[in-house]
Amino acid sequence: MRRSRFTEEQIIGVLREQEAGTPTAEVCRKHGISGATFYKWKAKFGGMEVSEARRLKTLEDENTRLKRMLAEAMLDNAALKDLLGKKMVAPAVKREAVAHLMTGHGMSERRACRVVGADRTSVRYEATRGSDLELRERLKALAELRRRFGYRRLHVLLRREGHVVNRKRVERIYREEKLSVRRRGGRKRAIGTRRPADLPLLPNQRWSLDFVSDQLTDGRRFRILTVVDDCTRECLALVADTSLSGLRVARELDSLVQARGKPVGIVSDNGTELTSNAILSWADQAGVGWHYIAPGKPQQNGFVESFNGRLRDELLNEVLFRSLPHARAVLEAWRRDYNEERPHSRLGWMTPKAYAGAFCGHTGQHTAQENGSVCRPLVNHNNKGSDQPRTLVMAG
Repeated sequence: MRRSRFTEEQIIGVLREQEAGTPTAEVCRKHGISGATFYKWKAKFGGMEVSEARRLKTLEDENTRLKRMLAEAMLDNAALKDLLGKKMVAPAVKREAVAHLMTGHGMSERRACRVVGADRTSVRYEATRGSDLELRERLKALAELRRRFGYRRLHVLLRREGHVVNRKRVERIYREEKLSVRRRGGRKRAIGTRRPADLPLLPNQRWSLDFVSDQLTDGRRFRILTVVDDCTRECLALVADTSLSGLRVARELDSLVQARGKPVGIVSDNGTELTSNAILSWADQAGVGWHYIAPGKPQQNGFVESFNGRLRDELLNEVLFRSLPHARAVLEAWRRDYNEERPHSRLGWMTPKAYAGAFCGHTGQHTAQENGSVCRPLVNHNNKGSDQPRTLVMAG
C-alpha cells in the first residue's frame, strides 16, 4: 500500500481551512489534491483532533499487524496438517519437512524452520561421510552366512578380518540393511526365588548334560546328547542317534574322559537315561560327583540350557537333515565352529577354545583336582549333605 505524503496533522489542517470558509476547490488547488481525496479525508478525519487522528492511525496499524499474524498462523496450521503422522525427531526427517513446506506452501527457509522447530544450520548441513560400500557388502555377506548372529557378534568378526570400525557404525549399517534377527517366541517359565549357583573356576571342574530332539526330512525323530564345560563354555560332544540309553551315555562319557580328563562333577536333569543304574554305576566307579537339579527347575542347569538354545536357533532351525550320518557330520562341523570360531559374549567375545587356552598349565588331560585349585568338588559322595549316597547305585 502506497504511503500518503500527508501526515495526520497536515490532513486535519487542510480540513480546518475548508471549515474556516475557504472554498473546497481552492483548498484542493492549493494543496494539489483532488476533490475525491478531500472528501475521503473529511469522511475519515472530520471533527477529529490531532491526538484522536494519531490514535486512529495506531489502531489501524495494530489491526493490520494482527490480521497479518492471523493469516500467517492459519497458513502454518494448514502446512502442519500435511505433516501429521510424521514423527519429526531425527534431523533428516526435519530436513524433508522443511523442503516440503518450502516447495508445497511457498514458505521461506527461515519460516519453515520455525514451523517445524528445526535449526537452520542442521537443515543446510551436507554430510561428508565417506563411502562404506565395502563394509556394507561384507556385513551383508557375514549376516547371510551367520543368519542368527546379531550385530555385536558380526562386529567382532569384522574386527577379526581387519576392518577398523566401531560398534555403533556396524549397528547403523545393520539396521539400515534390515538385517535384524527375528526373535522366536519362547515358552513361559516359572517365576520364583532363585539361588545363584556357584560358578566353576577351572576347566573340567563341572560338566553339564542334556538332550535335544529333532527330526529328519523323512519324519524320523532323533535325539542329541549335548555335553558342555561350564567354565570354558566348550561344547565337548554332540552325540546324535535315534535312541540314547544310559549305557550309551556312559560309553560316550568314557570316551570324553579318555580324551579330555575326568571332571570333578556333572550336572543333569532327572531324565530316565540319566537316573538309570548304568549312569549311577559309572559315576561311582569313575569317582565323579553327579548332581541332579530340582524337578521343574531347568534354570539350575542354565549353562547347557543356554547352549541348547543357541544350538536350536543357529543350527537345528536352519538345516534340514537328510539322514542320521548327515546330521552327525553337520553337528560335528558346527561344534568345531562353535568352539574355535564363534565369539562368546560371556567370555569377552573370545572363542571357547581361546578362553580355555588362557588357563596357565591347562591341557586337555588335566582336571581341576590335578591343578590343586579346587579342593572340594561340586558333589561328591564323601561330602556332607550329598543328595546322591552310594546306596542309590542299586536303586531301581
